[in-house]
Amino acid sequence: MPTSNSNNSHPKTKLEPEKYARLKAELDAPYRGLRKFIYVAFTISGFIGAFISLAKIIAGQNIYSAFLNFALQVGIMALMIGLFRLE
Repeated sequence: MPTSNSNNSHPKTKLEPEKYARLKAELDAPYRGLRKFIYVAFTISGFIGAFISLAKIIAGQNIYSAFLNFALQVGIMALMIGLFRLE
């Protein structure tokens, strides 16, 4: 016996195309917006840390430790930018 919906591929409640596309994109890549926000936040944090470490290197305060911190912050920034671009 046929159902009231002649086309079985569509749900009974019809969604607007924009809402359907947004939901479909969320299913394809869940939490994408949150991940991108985290990448940006960590990149900014890495930039601030690198700036402070660079200032310590220029001032000559504990150069070895400041250089290691600077290298770590630059690595974090590079990783986050790379992950953001892959997104």
